[in-house]
Amino acid sequence: MRLLPEETMGVMRRLDWLARRRMQGTLTGKHTSPDKGISVEFAEHRPYASGDDPRTLDWRVMARSDRNVVRQYIEETNLRATLAVDVSGSMDFTGDKAATLDGKALSKLAYAKYVAAALAYLFVKQGDAAGLVTFDRKPLDFVRAASRPSQVRRILEVLDRSKAGADTDAAAVLHDVAERIPRRGVVFLISDLFDDPARIVEALHHFDFRQHELVIFHLMAEEELSFPFTGYQQFRDLEKVSPNLRIDPHAVRAAYLERVGQFIKMIEAACGNLHADYVPVNTRNPLRQTLLRYIGRRMHAKRGR
Repeated sequence: MRLLPEETMGVMRRLDWLARRRMQGTLTGKHTSPDKGISVEFAEHRPYASGDDPRTLDWRVMARSDRNVVRQYIEETNLRATLAVDVSGSMDFTGDKAATLDGKALSKLAYAKYVAAALAYLFVKQGDAAGLVTFDRKPLDFVRAASRPSQVRRILEVLDRSKAGADTDAAAVLHDVAERIPRRGVVFLISDLFDDPARIVEALHHFDFRQHELVIFHLMAEEELSFPFTGYQQFRDLEKVSPNLRIDPHAVRAAYLERVGQFIKMIEAACGNLHADYVPVNTRNPLRQTLLRYIGRRMHAKRGR
C-alpha cells in the first residue's frame, strides 16, 4: 500500500472522474451508456409496440399528433478503466530535479506507478472497474478490469513488483491492448512515449476505432525537456539499444530541443484530433499537484457542460 500514501488518498477521496463518451458496463453507475433504459436523461421517442409498458407512453405527443410513442432514456452505467503503464528501460530515468515522495526522488517509472495507483483507487472508490497492463517491448502483466475493493490491492501488488525492463515497442503493445479490452471504456496510457511517434499516433487511432476514450499522461523529466547539461557528458542508453555516447551538449542542444518539441507537438496534435486528453507531466512537479490539476480541470469541464 506504499503506492497509496495518505497524501494521495486524501486528494482522490474528494475527486470524481466522469466519462465523456458513452460507456458499456454491467452495473448501474454514473456514466452515460449507449443503451436505452429508465433514467432522468431523455434520449428519444420510438413507436409504441405491443408489450411495452403503457406508463412509458408520452401522452403529450399523443395529444398533439395522435401518434402512440414511448419515451426512451439514457441509462447510466459503470466504466471500465484500463491503466497501461510503460515499464521500459527509459522510464528508469530520474534526473536531479525530480519531485520527491517520502524523501525519495521519483524516477519516471516511480511517478507512473503512483499515478496508476491513484487512478485505480479513484475508479474502484466510485464503483467503476479498473484494470492494468504493464509493458515494455511486449505486454508483461495484464490484470482484467474489476470493481471489487480487493482489485486495488491486486493492481498495487503488480505495480510494486514491476521493474524497468527492456527497450520499447509501445506502438505494437498498444495495438494489442486495444484488441484485448472487450468493451468500450477509458484507457490511460502512462508513458514517456519514447518510440516512433508516427507509429504511436497510428496506435492511438486504434483505440478511437474501438470507441475507447483515451487519456495520455506523457511523463518526461526536466532534463529531457530542457537539456541543461554543460561540458562534455557521457550519455547512456537505458534501454541498451545504442552504445554510450560522449558528446558536447552545446553542440547538440538546439537540434535536440527542436526534435523534442516536434515530438511533443505531434503527440499533442494527435490527441486533439482524437478528442483525447493529453496530460503533459514534468516529473519535477509534485504528484499531488499533477493529479489535482488534471482531475480537477476534468471535473470543472464536465460540470460546465
